[in-house]
Amino acid sequence: MEDFVSKRPPEAQRKFVSPAVEEFVLRVKAKISDPELAWMFENCYPNTLDTTVQVGGAGGKADTFVITGDIDAMWLRDSACQVWPYLPLAKQDKKLQRLFQGLIGRQARCILIDPYANAFLRDPKSTKALEWAMADATELRPGVAERKWEVDSLCYCIRLAHGYWRATGDATPFDAEWVEAMHAVVRTFREQQRKNGPGPYHFQRKTEVPTDTQALSGFGNPARPVGMIYSMFRPSDDACTYSFYIPANLFAVVSLRQLAKMSAGVVKDDALARECSTLASDVEDAAKRYGKISGRDGGDIWAFEVDGYGNQLFMDDANIPGLLSLPYLGCCDMHDAVYERTRRLVLSTDNPYFFKGSAAQGIGGPHEGLNMIWPMALIAQAMTSNDDGEIRLCLHWLKTTHAGTGFMHESFDKDNPTKYTRAWFAWANTLFGELIVRLSQERPSLLQSV
Repeated sequence: MEDFVSKRPPEAQRKFVSPAVEEFVLRVKAKISDPELAWMFENCYPNTLDTTVQVGGAGGKADTFVITGDIDAMWLRDSACQVWPYLPLAKQDKKLQRLFQGLIGRQARCILIDPYANAFLRDPKSTKALEWAMADATELRPGVAERKWEVDSLCYCIRLAHGYWRATGDATPFDAEWVEAMHAVVRTFREQQRKNGPGPYHFQRKTEVPTDTQALSGFGNPARPVGMIYSMFRPSDDACTYSFYIPANLFAVVSLRQLAKMSAGVVKDDALARECSTLASDVEDAAKRYGKISGRDGGDIWAFEVDGYGNQLFMDDANIPGLLSLPYLGCCDMHDAVYERTRRLVLSTDNPYFFKGSAAQGIGGPHEGLNMIWPMALIAQAMTSNDDGEIRLCLHWLKTTHAGTGFMHESFDKDNPTKYTRAWFAWANTLFGELIVRLSQERPSLLQSV
């Protein structure tokens, strides 16, 4: 049997060490009979803690900054997702709780800097945005790394806060600053319903990549203000074709209802709770009315993007939220009929970004181009399946396409896994770890031999 040597940094070089996580890694790894899969889990699950977090203090409070991996900046979305798999362990580890408290607080401060930005710098006073963003035609404020407006960025901050509260019962992070940030979230969502004009956000970039900029002076393609929230960019950081990105709007419904519960139950802000609930219903009603397409069998499916005028785009992108990952985020049940029909099509050649190759088959997206499959999509496929055969096949593809590195990548060529992007992509690593943990609890037989 091949000897799989850990790819983790030596303990002295790890950015953060949690006793609860270390014990958990050993416990889960012991349940995995497949040696390569066990090795991959050991490498991937703690990767965010090992390599990307910086825990300190700011203004007398905990402060946590989480980079994506190979980019020295913190995305609101990525940072929330990177630490998500550790939430079940937080209640038993005070050090881990402090990490979460610091990240929730840092995200709130980022939102107060600019609720329209997707990525932030370590130093909130720095004016050195990411190299490719420095000349963007938008209101680029100190502390902002990039300013692409993506609805899901704010949703993920709510999801993390709600998840932490539910996992620990700890209300420490939910102070006046956090409440102010949540008011800014709701205000921004309301602005981007655009019922009273386009709002303040605009974005343009001089680029040869059309998906890196926006049309019409940076306000995006026209859409009818029907109640959904306009999103200029997808979670891939690619520009939307039509301004109502359906997966993010469905995610916003879930997030707003989570925020309503926290507003009423934790911070006792009943007015904010009512506003969240009203807005969630407004968005949900509009999504159900305008966000569906009539499928070939006569049943409805979810569109990827629409404009409220009747124009609809069907595809799916590997990033989360996408159509495939809706149940993972709590946007619907796995057995919901509309979702089941949608899922069948996104995992078929009806989706222009579904690729079949000799190494694997799965979803990619415009961000890395044609024929590039994303491990993240294979993980989401496994997480949204009740079919042992399908899950086992996804595990097989994940195991045979890491190109000997022991880590997940952003994407790989459908016929040649040694051609891949982003060797250090922490979100994909911890998401893989989350999948293995779930299977160890729910379907341990699938981890015996892949």
